[in-house]
Amino acid sequence: MLESLYAWPLLESTHVLAIALFVGTAVMMDLRLLGFAFRKVPASAFTGRLLPWTRAGFVVSLVTGLLVFYSNPLRYYHNVFFRIKVLALILAGLNVWLFHSRIHRRVSQWDLDPVPPRAARVAGMVSIFAWALVVVTGRMIAYNWFDCDLQPQPDFVNWAAGCVVEGAGE
Repeated sequence: MLESLYAWPLLESTHVLAIALFVGTAVMMDLRLLGFAFRKVPASAFTGRLLPWTRAGFVVSLVTGLLVFYSNPLRYYHNVFFRIKVLALILAGLNVWLFHSRIHRRVSQWDLDPVPPRAARVAGMVSIFAWALVVVTGRMIAYNWFDCDLQPQPDFVNWAAGCVVEGAGE
């Protein structure tokens, strides 16, 4: 795939555009949860209209992201930024699950409030932080500053990247 004249650029471009759709709609919902924007729009109507777009962006970015990972799995697996991105994805996923399984179930109680309850605002803040971290670390994956074949590196970097260094610890 990496050698293809059209497949790789198309895959990467689709991945980036899907992330833009996903993160853009998620941040719009988060701004509503924080009470910074769309204060007059009921939260349930806002999520009802944006969630299908958010889900579509997530599915396309997930599929294309898996294909990008599959193109060179060992390089990605040993990339410090990829590992941070995976942790941020886990944090973001837990936050989404918590919000939709608990906080959003009681939306009828705070639907019209310009500033939602504290739990919803915290979920919005965590979401913005986690998705921003996913985007930034995803972009940083392209740089090989900490690749395992670039030695010597600090022991912490080798540990974080899962590098096996010949003669280390002697």
